[in-house]
Amino acid sequence: MKIKLGTRGSALATTQAGWVRRRLEALHPGLEVELVIITTSGDRFSAQRPFSDSSPGQGKALFVKEIEEALLKGAIDAAVHSAKDLPAALPDVFAVGAYPVREDPSDAWVVRPGGPAFMALLAGARVASASLRRRVQLQQLRGDLEYAAIRGNIDTRLRKLEEGFCDGLILAAAGLLRLGKKDRISGLFDAAQIVPAPGQGALALEIRGDRPEIRGIIGALDDPDTRAAVECEREFLKRMGGSCELPLGALAQPDGDWIRLSVFWSELSGKNPVRLSGRGRRRAAAELAKDLCERVRQAAGMGNKG
Repeated sequence: MKIKLGTRGSALATTQAGWVRRRLEALHPGLEVELVIITTSGDRFSAQRPFSDSSPGQGKALFVKEIEEALLKGAIDAAVHSAKDLPAALPDVFAVGAYPVREDPSDAWVVRPGGPAFMALLAGARVASASLRRRVQLQQLRGDLEYAAIRGNIDTRLRKLEEGFCDGLILAAAGLLRLGKKDRISGLFDAAQIVPAPGQGALALEIRGDRPEIRGIIGALDDPDTRAAVECEREFLKRMGGSCELPLGALAQPDGDWIRLSVFWSELSGKNPVRLSGRGRRRAAAELAKDLCERVRQAAGMGNKG
């Protein structure tokens, strides 16, 4: 049997899809998996300017639009996404057939060789990130630094660092690890410092809901802990309005029958930041997300609409 996996064409996306292909072929002897490269609107747009600063309301959904169209038409059988790129709510025709084992969801501190730790930077140093969520939280840690937006893929951002665009760079640890660039990680931020984006570090394998034979194949890669965590984070995102462009973070950590959720939210300007956490039964993770949404809204004076 042969199936087609759709993926974006970046180095990170094809590396991730290649890993999925190898795992599926190992789990299903005789299965042939073909990668289909699809250029998305998000790829074209992000080459010009960073999403989080320029396109509230559109954002990362554009990284999946053309891929979902190919999935709907049957040009591909499944799609490999970074889970943090998925819209908060999927159309009914689609489903996530698997969340493979999650890579480290942390944000990473990257500097030139011999560079200082983040907290050791001199006042006025310039720190770059493509994510407003990261910049807002970093501002709380070090309000004496300059924060700049940066665009491009991982290699482009690393090159800009080397060229002196900034003194340090924040990237998702998972992307660096998957690309074999562990040596570029100078430090990791824990959730008390920077709450990651919902789904960060996880892959989502999207399928059509009316293809049970594909679900059976893809589902072999599903990791229950990762699914529980990402679905809890995405539930919080959805209840907070669903925009990937808000300075919003959510990290769920399953522990047996329990799950802990840490969240962050602020206004687009970075004002009125709220940082909360809670713990609940794993089987009631959606209720935990709802509760934290209500607490964030109350703390921010937004009213309970979640």
